[in-house]
Amino acid sequence: MVVNATIVLKNIFFDNNKSVLRKESMVEIDNVYKLLEENPNMSVEISGHTDNVGNAAYNKKLSLNRAKAVADALIKKGIAKNRLTYIGYGKEKPIAPNDTEEGRQLNRRTEFKVTKM
Repeated sequence: MVVNATIVLKNIFFDNNKSVLRKESMVEIDNVYKLLEENPNMSVEISGHTDNVGNAAYNKKLSLNRAKAVADALIKKGIAKNRLTYIGYGKEKPIAPNDTEEGRQLNRRTEFKVTKM
């Protein structure tokens, strides 16, 4: 891992319009936890992203709350709070066109970016 490396967390799940982690997300949380435990000097930014459907301000807040839910889960497992930041980008950083359901699905994601090694 290098600073600014960004990884999409493909197995983080939320119900529609919710920011509570679904139980099946814990496998991915455990993987991130192990990575952080194995790299005690690593700090990361957790970011939440949405598609372009709906109100922009609502999506930004939803994405922030989802990123915070991931950070909180890692803190609960024992990762120091000062190693984690979280941000919600809403629809600002799409990775696919929002004109198909497949594209919107790709844009609804959680990522982590290495900020320090």
